[in-house]
Parts: sequence; C-alpha cells; structure tokens
Amino acid sequence: MTRDELVRRLQSLGQPAYRADQVLRWLYQARVSRWEQMSNLPRDLREALARELPLQVLEPARLAGSRDATLKFLWPLPDRSFVESVLIPANPALYGEPSDRHTLCVSTQVGCAYGCRFCASGLEGWKRNLAPWEIVEQVLAVERWHAEKPGGERLINNLVIMGMGEPLANYDWLLRALAILNAPWGGAIGARKITISTSGLAPQIRQLAREPFQFRLAISLHGATDEVRDRIMPVNRKYPLRELVDACLEYQSLKGRMISLEYILIAGINDQPGHIPSLADLARRLHAKVNLIPYNRVEGLPWERPEIPVQEAFLAGLQARQVSATLRREKGHDIDAACGQLRLRTERELTQP
Repeated sequence: MTRDELVRRLQSLGQPAYRADQVLRWLYQARVSRWEQMSNLPRDLREALARELPLQVLEPARLAGSRDATLKFLWPLPDRSFVESVLIPANPALYGEPSDRHTLCVSTQVGCAYGCRFCASGLEGWKRNLAPWEIVEQVLAVERWHAEKPGGERLINNLVIMGMGEPLANYDWLLRALAILNAPWGGAIGARKITISTSGLAPQIRQLAREPFQFRLAISLHGATDEVRDRIMPVNRKYPLRELVDACLEYQSLKGRMISLEYILIAGINDQPGHIPSLADLARRLHAKVNLIPYNRVEGLPWERPEIPVQEAFLAGLQARQVSATLRREKGHDIDAACGQLRLRTERELTQP
C-alpha cells in the first residue's frame, strides 16, 4: 500500500492519520514482519490489522554463498513458485558513478516469456507477474536477514531490476513497487540508485520516459546488429534495433540520463573483433556506457563464456574507440548466479519421484 491508501484504510477503522506513519516506520525502518511487534499501536488495532491486512513475508528456501561474497536468495512464493534475488558486494562503478557498495538484483516475474536463447529464466516459460508486495519484499527480506547479523545496519544501497523476468512486461506493478521503495516513507532508496533493465520493449521505454521518476535505464543488448540479436533474442524481431534505438534516444532526450548497455559476452556469438565497431557506434550514438559481462554457463544450454584474453581484447577494442566500457569480473560464477538457475534446479528436484 501507498501511504495515502494506508491512511484511508486506518481512517475507515476510526484511526488518526498519524497511525499510518507509525506503521510505515515499523515496516520500512524497523522491518518487522508481524503486527504484534508494533508496540506503540493499541492492541485492538494490531489485532484488527492482523485480520484485515495480513503481512506476507518471504523466507529464503535456499541461500547460496559465493567465494567473492555474492549471495543468491531463493524465495518460495505462496503459489509454490520460486524467484531469486542476488546480493552483489561492493564493486567500483558497477551501475552508478561511485562504488555501488551493496546492490540487490531483483526479480519481477516467475519465469519469462521472451525466450533469450542464453538465459535460464525462460527455460520453463512464463508463469506470472510478481505482485508489488513480492517485489518490495525481496528487498525487505534481505534487509531483515542482514539485520540478524552483528552490526546489521541498512545493507542495500542500489537496486538493479534485472533478475528473473522482463521488468517492463510487468510495467504497472513494477512501477508501483519502485514508487514504494523510492518513497521517503518507504524504502527511501534514491531513484538514481535504481536501475531498470529491459531486453528491448520499445513502447514501454517511451512510457517510462514520461514517468516522474529519475530511474536509470539499462538495455540488455547483447548484440549490436539485428543479425546477432535475432539469433539470441527473439524480442528483436518485434522491436528491431532501429526502433529500440529511437525509443532510447527519446528516453534520453526527456530524462537527460546516461543509458547503460548490458552486453553478455558469449563465446563465438558476439565476442569477436568484428562485433566491436557496431557496438562502439551504437554506444557513441546513445552516449551510453557499456557493461561487458562474461557469460555465466547454464546447465542444458550450449553457450560458453569467452576466455579471459578474448574478454580483455573486446574491452580494449571498445576503449580504443573512445567508448566508456567496463568488464565485470563476474560475481557469483561459482554459485550459478545467472538468472533462474537455482530456481530451475530446485523445482526439478522437487518434482523428481
């Protein structure tokens, strides 16, 4: 609920508006998970709220830790589906100008309908959109987990909406969740600390450009020609590069913000010297930064990550063309951190006789 909605609900129970602020402080600052913990609310109000507005929380079914301190959380949902979040430790300039400190990668859908050939998220198809509470709660649940540890102050400084699913295909519920996570009475995470990723839904990019929020935009590009994107990203057949670029230029003209181009390096597919000029041209046209990401291998898929010298040569080729580019020393490779892998493995284990 937004603050205004909560005020109206409490007023319908005969309560003053300030009760809403008390509730919101308990939920988003103290991060409690039960009404009974809200000790400055009258007992009868807590009991009424527990009946009318039950609090739904996520508890990790699995927690996979990485040697580099990347952590993957697997969340069971009420309908027995699973989604993942990935906590990424401090990394200089991962998505913003300064060090990111701790970034949480958040999911927006159960599965994915867009079928990128290299991705685990869509291997079992699309099941449903996540509701706003299921998006917000990924953040709160990680914060609660962290608060249990010594010195457990606030952990998450940045959000990247590029976990399971296509975020802009769940546009309305995503924007509602992010408004809550951004609000001073809610998550209080600055809009410029929130990056929304899309595989290329041009109409929704144009729509996002007209929103009042200053969220960052990242394009999951992975190919700078229609030939490459058609091969690995079916969405390109509906919104080819020309249409995607036009939408990005419109976004940039209205927002005045740098766009990031996410580019997963896949051996033999998009990592060759001949792929560099088109990517460099596109990045310069969009005044975009390129984030190179070595591929995380997915069980059952044929793709491989390039050797390190190939990765380094690709980065050097972009930089030689005056493109702002970074090569991510991929976090979480040893915990199958690519989107959807832990979820798929768990679901298959549960269905085995």
